[in-house]
Amino acid sequence: MFPSRSDPLPLESFGWWKINLCSKRHNFYWMKLLPGHFFGISMAKKMRIFPESFLCHQVHPIRRLAGLLQQILQRNCVCGSYFGLKVLLLKLLIWRRRGSHVGSYLPSSGVWHRTQRYLKRNNNDSTIVKHVDFDAPTREEAQLLPDDKKQDELLLEDIWTLLRAGRLEEASELCRSAGQAWRAATLCPFGGIDMFPSLDALLKNGKSRTLQAIELESGIGRQWRLWKWASYCASEKIAEQDGGRYEMAVYALQCSNLKRVLPICTDWESACWAMARSWLDVQVDLQLFKYQTSRSDERQLDDDMNGAQNSVSPESWPYHVLDQQPRNITALLQKLHSSDFVHETVSRACREQHRQIEMNLMSGNIAHLIDLLWSWLSPAEEDQNIARTLDDPEMIRFGAHVVLVLRYIFSDEMDDELEEKLVTVGDLIINLYVRYLFSEDQEELVGVYASQLERDLCINLFVEMMELRLNSSLHTMYKLFLSAVEYLPFSSGDASKACFEEIIERVLSRSRQTKPSKYDEDFSDVAHQHHLQSLQKAMVIQWLCFTPPPSIPNFQMITGKLLIRALMHSNTLFREFSLISMRRVPELPAGPHKLLAILAEPLKQKENLISLEDQEVSDNLQEFEDWHEYYSLDATYRNWLKVEIQNAAVPPDMLSAEENDQAVAAAKETLELAFLLLKKDERPWLDAVESSPFEPSQPIFLELHACAMLCLPSGECMLPDATSCTALTSALYSTANEEDMLHRQLKVDVQVSSRDPCCIEVALCCLAAEGDGYGLHETSDGGLLAAIMAAGFKGELSRFQPGVSMAISRLDAWYSDGNGSVESTAAYIIRGLCRRCCLPETILRSMQACISLSAAGDSLHDCDKLIELVGSSESGMLHLFSQQQLQEFLILERECLISKMEIEEEQQLSSDS
Repeated sequence: MFPSRSDPLPLESFGWWKINLCSKRHNFYWMKLLPGHFFGISMAKKMRIFPESFLCHQVHPIRRLAGLLQQILQRNCVCGSYFGLKVLLLKLLIWRRRGSHVGSYLPSSGVWHRTQRYLKRNNNDSTIVKHVDFDAPTREEAQLLPDDKKQDELLLEDIWTLLRAGRLEEASELCRSAGQAWRAATLCPFGGIDMFPSLDALLKNGKSRTLQAIELESGIGRQWRLWKWASYCASEKIAEQDGGRYEMAVYALQCSNLKRVLPICTDWESACWAMARSWLDVQVDLQLFKYQTSRSDERQLDDDMNGAQNSVSPESWPYHVLDQQPRNITALLQKLHSSDFVHETVSRACREQHRQIEMNLMSGNIAHLIDLLWSWLSPAEEDQNIARTLDDPEMIRFGAHVVLVLRYIFSDEMDDELEEKLVTVGDLIINLYVRYLFSEDQEELVGVYASQLERDLCINLFVEMMELRLNSSLHTMYKLFLSAVEYLPFSSGDASKACFEEIIERVLSRSRQTKPSKYDEDFSDVAHQHHLQSLQKAMVIQWLCFTPPPSIPNFQMITGKLLIRALMHSNTLFREFSLISMRRVPELPAGPHKLLAILAEPLKQKENLISLEDQEVSDNLQEFEDWHEYYSLDATYRNWLKVEIQNAAVPPDMLSAEENDQAVAAAKETLELAFLLLKKDERPWLDAVESSPFEPSQPIFLELHACAMLCLPSGECMLPDATSCTALTSALYSTANEEDMLHRQLKVDVQVSSRDPCCIEVALCCLAAEGDGYGLHETSDGGLLAAIMAAGFKGELSRFQPGVSMAISRLDAWYSDGNGSVESTAAYIIRGLCRRCCLPETILRSMQACISLSAAGDSLHDCDKLIELVGSSESGMLHLFSQQQLQEFLILERECLISKMEIEEEQQLSSDS
């Protein structure tokens, strides 16, 4: 297919395998000579992928070049994805500078008028030709006048440009319009564009019957070989006489004389095109030679190909240039690297990145291409930071898209080596690009690429990104959430594919792990660091509180599942937070109240999203409500304590009535909330009554693992060591009686944490018993393991440093078999532990508020109710108190009685007066 003369000039040097390869005589041989899969796909597929403008290979002026750029982008052409566009833009600049057409010559401008006039005036210069026929310079071994020679060179440069573009007919017409019809005949000896010298072509071109007879008698293709041989002789003669470089290249191109063509090709595209064109023409010549009537010639050619010597004549064509040609694509590319005839700029260009990519694609060596891309892109081993600045983001982007396109192309047919490369190395390249997008704050794009990764790599990548965006704005976090939930299935039955549910579970699990921390040299900021970690644990819940877009399948069901998971995880965190907020200080614990703030809005829609008929959902929602009440009371108490501390710093006679009223109101609110929590009619607070899933016939163990910080009475951190760990182990053992230790096989292990030198890791294990591991857990106190740990959290270990308590960082309990394998969680132990610690503390705080009210002249009726509650056998509160807590309760009770007696005495005095 050739464009008409009115079409713009073809594009040079882009996609050499398409230039001038669409003519009838070349098309069959080109497709036959290509390997079964060229460029990684079959020829039929390749022809469908490229736009028609690539096949015709037209060079467009500025307006039509812009249109071609748009067409490439719209069709997602592989070759035009990145480097092709750079070439096109470069051509655009060239056409701006040089114009968009060739052949602007006046009629007869190719005639050597200046030399003709010179010969008429003077004929003494031996270096100037004596005649002006077209053979004179070669025959006389002389030159034209410089002006004519320059004009000739310009004409031949344009002819060369047209020939490179496959516009042979226009090149011939340009010669005729310039007055060099003889040169047109040398370019197109058989007339027209049908270069095959068949009888049909001779008839169509009006050749005489004599020529037809010669062609028929001498064998098909003889005239063709004569023309090739003549072109070869002309190119060699011009080179010997140091003639025009473009004239030499024009004739060398017609006969595949690479030795004379390559020196003029000063860029990679030109040299690659010239070799491919030459290789193709020689293959056509070899095919034509098979039709010769003389079998001896065929045998002679076989000898030539095997290295035998032969006379240089038309009969031996194409022996003259056969040894210059590559044998395959690989040899062609190797010649570009190291051939003696190739320009040094071409050899240097072969080492450029985009050229190496092109050459690997051309040779079909996809596995090596993937390795090559990764060798350029792989970060240093010591620089694996996800947010690092990348040196070549364009190459990273290109490499990722090449991998994705190749995976799509080879989805049906792929050998083992290529499949391994595309999966392993390809994942590394895509992973690097996802990290680049993330570092550029393009969270909305990471999902579409990360979803193409192998399961574990995809999950780890999303977990890392979610952790890094935890302190970002809600808008940024939501973009990352959308990117994951839109491009990944929520839950997947395919073990090889990642799903959103697994990512969330991994994020939640990692958020509770002890993080390696960097403290000050004097460890003065340990408490602050642990405060920040608890805040981070709470903020993770935000990932579960986003609403998926309605466009994804089953979005309402997914929203409900996320909310249920948020309830379950928040209850786990509430249990841990309650055990680190026992100290009576005005400062609010940040973790639980941040958690409540995040969940406030999503829980308003709980009736529409979750089914309360599910027992597990109902239990988790009830526990959440219990914790909501507890932390509301906790915040109110701390507010009252803050007011009390402020008022205590001022002399009583200087306190205003407003300040006194504020303290009284805060104390009354504290007591009101406390009684709502302590005297629940339907279900006791944090009731841990549940049935064990195991039968007594099964040997089941109970395990409780905790990571905690040792705190002095002042709240400062006590650095653990081997000695303190041994002492703590002994102290924990001493909290259990000898019978439990023997019959329930109690084991205690305390070690310094490997992740945080300021923390210890405590592991308790015992055999399950009836009511504690088997059957119904009616006491709701967590059993033996909860009783042991409660002593540590309350700071009441008899054989340890007095007042030293454990501030929890992570707490888990589960059922296990004899080999230590986890069977299921044992949440009743943690809930019972929380009841042991939180309920006595709540009563003691309430007693403080009662005493404060009595000092203000209020009634002690609430104090009596608290005393009655603790002494009641129905409430079961008494056995939750430790010995020291009972002593504190009795002291507060005595203060209440003293205050009551003082009030009664004052009332008696006032009545007597």
